[in-house]
Order: sequence, then C-alpha cells, then structure tokens
Amino acid sequence: MVVKTLADAGRRVVATDLDVPANRKAAAELPAGVEMRWADLTDAAAVDALVAAVSPAAIIHLAAIIPPFCYMRRGLARKVNVDATASLLRAAAAQPEPPRFVQASSVAVYGARNPHRISDVLTPDTPVNPADIYGAHKVEAEGLVRASELDWLILRLGGVMSSQFSVDMDVDLISFESVLPADGRLQTVDVRDVAAAFMAATTVETTREVLLIGGDSATHRHTQSVVGSQAAAAMGISGGLPIGRSGNPDDDAAWFATDWMDTSRSQEVLRFQRHTWPQLLADTRANAGWKRYPIGLAAPLIRAFLRSKSAYKDYPGEYADVWNAIDKKWGDHRPDGGPA
Repeated sequence: MVVKTLADAGRRVVATDLDVPANRKAAAELPAGVEMRWADLTDAAAVDALVAAVSPAAIIHLAAIIPPFCYMRRGLARKVNVDATASLLRAAAAQPEPPRFVQASSVAVYGARNPHRISDVLTPDTPVNPADIYGAHKVEAEGLVRASELDWLILRLGGVMSSQFSVDMDVDLISFESVLPADGRLQTVDVRDVAAAFMAATTVETTREVLLIGGDSATHRHTQSVVGSQAAAAMGISGGLPIGRSGNPDDDAAWFATDWMDTSRSQEVLRFQRHTWPQLLADTRANAGWKRYPIGLAAPLIRAFLRSKSAYKDYPGEYADVWNAIDKKWGDHRPDGGPA
C-alpha cells in the first residue's frame, strides 16, 4: 500500500524485495512506473550497490520478520530486523546527498501492557520495555537510526488493518491471534492511513522524532476481541469470531504488547488520519461484496475451524497465557541475550 500511495501521488518509486516467485507475482500488480530492483537486504554488499544505483531522496524501511515468524526463525529475524537496518543506514550515509530515513517501528517496543493496572496511554516518551524478540529488535533498530547523522523519522505502528477482502488464511497467524488476551487494548489504524503517514514522513520539515501511528482516538480504540469480531462480521462471518481468553488482571507480564496511544503529535505533523473505524468496516463489507453471503452460510464451519486452530485448544488454565503459549507453539519469544 505504501508503494501504491507514493506512485499514485506521482512520486518516483523504487521498491525492493527478495527475488522469489511469490514476490515476482506481487510485483506484477504494482502500479505502472514503479521500478522493482531485486535485492537481499541481509547482504551488505547488495545493499550498498542498491542504494548507490538508486540515489534515493528518501528511504522507507518496511522490511521485517514479524510475530509469530520471528520466534521460529530468530537468526533470520535479527538479520532482517536489525542487521539490514544497519546496512541501509551505512549505505545511505555514504551517498553524496544522504537521503532521509523513515523507519517502520512498532508499539511492541513498549512490552506487555495490562489494561487493568494501566490508566495512561502510550506516548513517544513512554519508556520502552520490550517483552519479546520482535520488540527488542525494534528498540535496537531504533537506536541505530537515532545514532545516525541522517535526517530521520521513526514511525511506531499500532494495529494495522486493511479493508481489502481476502480468503487466504495463514494458520500460524490465525493461531497467533487466538493467543492474545481478548480484553487487551488495541488501537487500530487503516493501512491506507499508514501509507499516507509514510509518504508524508518523506517530505515534512519535522525530523529526528518518534511518532505514533494509530487511527483517531474517537473510533479506533478497542479491545482485541471487539476488533476481531467486528472485522469478521464485516466480511460476512455472522456472529463474529470465537472469543478468546481474557488476560490475568493480576499478572502484568502476561499481556501482549498492544495498547491505546496518543497520536496528537503524529497527526499534527503527518495529517494522515483519514479513515474512521466505521468507514474501514463499511469498506470491508463493500469489498467483500456478494462473497459475504456464502461466507455467512459457512460461518458455523469457519468458527469451528478457528476454534480448532486456537493456541489454547486443550490448554490448561483460565486466562490467556501469552508468552508460554507462544514458546510452546512457535519457539522462544525472549529477547536475544536474556529473559523477558
């Protein structure tokens, strides 16, 4: 979506990714005029060659290995999430006219957030306290960006949602969603608004600042279960998704790294919040179109399938057990070099 938004605005866009069949197929759908250059960002020499050949005015660094996949492939996750960032920064700094660097980060840097004991919302100044390898990688990558002499902006993303309809189901992602406490706080944001934020970040006068990217506070602040159920209903799954387990209100560490946020500063700088939560749901219904009807008929089967893939199927206990469930299903969640 970021590439499309930039291209639609008439910007020169050079995109890069690994040269594999799936990415070739996706590249064929990019807007006319977008230049695709295949490169492995974990190869420092390839990064140097890419940046030198393109001479960009700005670099938007989106590449990442996200949960739950970062738990399964910890070594690769570090290479992509941290080492590739270092290579891009070094290559950018070596250019005759160094580009602006816009880093995609995440609210995962803040770590577990127990809504029963936390009354405030996230701000750029909230201390980071990553609970897992992904959040720790983002903190480390942010540190590299901050230490550079480039103009930079760091965008910490909330719960990015798309109104585009898709029947593709990644079993790992389905199971991962089931792990998260149903009553955990989540601030969603339309992917179209995320793309607008990144585009604005390449040209605004503001620089060397961390900005939080979430939807408007009036309509985009929810709990995890509300987001899943309403999004599913918009696609035609009547009755929504099976409700997951609530978090333990007495255990601050047993929560995932999501929460509501104060986006006033980022909205002031980037002017990106354009789609409300009701609008996102309406667009989801419109994009699903006639497919909502057969999906509605199949809703009981879909819900049964989702329950069968729950990380808590036959799992002991009453409350969500986020980190132990992740360790059991996907691998060690802990930051490199020490316990969470």
